[in-house]
Amino acid sequence: MEEQLLHWFTGVHGVLLAVCIAVGIAILGKGADVLVGEAVVLSERFGIPKVVIGATIVSLGTTAPEAVFSVLAALQGNPTIALGNAVGSVIADTGLILGIACLIKPPTLDRQIVNRQGWIQYAAGWLLVLACVTWSSPLAVFRDGGRLSQWMGAIFLLLLAWYIGWTIYSAMKGRGSTPVEEFEGNRNLSTSLVFVKLVLGLGAVVGSSYVLIPAVEAASTRMGVPEEVVAATIVAFGTSLPELVTAVTSSLRGHGDLAVGNVIGADILNVLFVSGAAAAVTAEGLEASKVFFFVFFPSMLVILTVFRVGIFFCGDRLGRGFGLVLIFVYLVATVVGFVLKDAYK
Repeated sequence: MEEQLLHWFTGVHGVLLAVCIAVGIAILGKGADVLVGEAVVLSERFGIPKVVIGATIVSLGTTAPEAVFSVLAALQGNPTIALGNAVGSVIADTGLILGIACLIKPPTLDRQIVNRQGWIQYAAGWLLVLACVTWSSPLAVFRDGGRLSQWMGAIFLLLLAWYIGWTIYSAMKGRGSTPVEEFEGNRNLSTSLVFVKLVLGLGAVVGSSYVLIPAVEAASTRMGVPEEVVAATIVAFGTSLPELVTAVTSSLRGHGDLAVGNVIGADILNVLFVSGAAAAVTAEGLEASKVFFFVFFPSMLVILTVFRVGIFFCGDRLGRGFGLVLIFVYLVATVVGFVLKDAYK
């Protein structure tokens, strides 16, 4: 089926291919929104505290598109697409999405969240890069690339379990606000219908991911751009739509600190959950081609560093100027990935 889809996408007109990718990304984002919303409703009906829902279901749900897409890509023999989506999502979340949130309404900082989770976010980015380096010959990664091994993916999932447990404990202890209100499902439906909508949402996420993977392969071949570049830019933006919706909605409602917290949590999960799960399901792990070490890993680390420095100097509020800096770094990383495409062949 995958080969048939790839053959079909390869033969269609470029405009139709672009429309298919855009529609697939839209369905992916909407499916994730429905999935999280109905999961929240079911959890509330089973008496699960909202702080726990916000720390687990909502956080995992916003990264569900990246996780499903990357796992399917890895299983279908496209490991660079899987890793590109994870790394590109961190860049998009921290650069573009948080930057937009700052422009809409400069968010106040919840120092507890920033100090509690911000350094974990930063450490997670470095951990991903270091885990992909071939330490027997570190500089060879700029010639041959590296790899996130299957056993390292398993370690990432163990760290994910620790992170979720720690987040639940912190949420229960602090009883702080959670982003549940941003993902409300229909609470008037019967439990059986809520469950049906949840299954449909999951089906939309999986189905759209299954179609998007060969579409991305075909698009990258047609543009002459490595597929990991397409995954780290176009697809990463699409799969980050739930975080974008959360950030924009939160900022408009005057809850900019929620947008900051969501981005930090999403970045951590993109490393531990998305790349970890994708690496763990394949014996070969995830290939990190040299484009990652030349462009995307440095871009990710730079934008995470800019965020940490901005937190230090911006005081209790992230200004619009800082938002422009984040967006600029994101645009530079995206443009460089495409402009220097011939350097990675």
